[in-house]
Amino acid sequence: MAESMILNNVHDALSCDDILCEILLRLPEKSVFRVILVSRKWLHLICSDHFRSNYQNRWGQSFHLLGFFVCNLLYLGRPRHGLRRPPWELALPLLSTCKEGDDLKFSGILKQLGYFIDSSYGLLLCGCHPMTYYVWNPITKQKYQLPQPQQYYRNLCMAFVVEDSCDAAFCYKVIRAKCVCKPVEVNTVSIETFSSKTGSWKQSTLTCSSSFALCPQTVAMVIGGVIYWFALQKYLAVYHPYRGVRHISLIKLPAGELSSDSEESVLGESSEGLLQYGQSSKFGIEIWVLEKEQDGISSRYKNDTHLENKWSLRYKVNFREMWKQNPSFSEHFSGSQILSFIPRNSESVFIRSGSSIFLIQLQSGRLDVVHYHGRGSAISWDSSKVVPYFRPSWPFSSSHCINNMT
Repeated sequence: MAESMILNNVHDALSCDDILCEILLRLPEKSVFRVILVSRKWLHLICSDHFRSNYQNRWGQSFHLLGFFVCNLLYLGRPRHGLRRPPWELALPLLSTCKEGDDLKFSGILKQLGYFIDSSYGLLLCGCHPMTYYVWNPITKQKYQLPQPQQYYRNLCMAFVVEDSCDAAFCYKVIRAKCVCKPVEVNTVSIETFSSKTGSWKQSTLTCSSSFALCPQTVAMVIGGVIYWFALQKYLAVYHPYRGVRHISLIKLPAGELSSDSEESVLGESSEGLLQYGQSSKFGIEIWVLEKEQDGISSRYKNDTHLENKWSLRYKVNFREMWKQNPSFSEHFSGSQILSFIPRNSESVFIRSGSSIFLIQLQSGRLDVVHYHGRGSAISWDSSKVVPYFRPSWPFSSSHCINNMT
């Protein structure tokens, strides 16, 4: 009788959605993905927006690396009679790091997208500057060609803003910003914004209280809907597209020991949702974080133009010492540079040395080689942008749940 009562109580508990949710919220991600096979009810519960949101608030969001996209910058925004890509060179090479990356690489879709521009939440923004753009959805496997922009920008920078959603119908904005490469004093920038909600481009002008210039052929970092573009003179240009205010603010990048010799600079989002800035030279890497004020806003406005700098140095890695700690990779001693941050991660970054890609644990200095499929030796690394391609690991559907189990 006692055993029967216990079984009934367990059954009743697991039949209650609230109790079941509390139990599942305590399981690690791999275990959650496995128990979806218990029943259709469990599957729909785990894939629901409500459970996903609660789970990620407790455990954080994780991402799955599919590989590295390579875009040769020599062909971007080229003149009509400028340098052309030879037929034997792929427009959108993918250095795959897993089976899912292999499947994408050999699916044929990459040949239809032009050059890589950016990615967010798994969505790919590709095309051929300055008038042709595509967005590819990995959930629906559908390609959407954006209508042609209204304005011709010979030199431009981009931003790709995707709303966090586990629905297949993502909402996004694509922003093109005109870059003026001549040394003229300007305090405005012309932009065009495409919205997936309206299906059209809208032109506008952003104003800053002091002169500035955006760096051409770059892509913005987007955190919480806020856009951070690299600007000349070691500044970041900050734009809030959802505030309805057509205004640019400036943030001075940190003046670290490597600033004068910096060869590569990247932006990313920390595990706390803060803006990260990384720079590397032949000597090493510095990782900085833009701290938040007590009101929760990163830095704060000063004279409505410049944001007061609240950068803090989080990590500093000396390349010579790093290679000494990792003697098995000593043949890569020279020519190292920072490649990219990992989404919402403060502990690791990708670096490159020659055609080899490594993941470095910033706290310990430990290196792990990232194995990829592809002919890295055939890439013009110095003229190419190499960007990791991540997808959120959380299931979007029943089929995605099953794929995550493998």
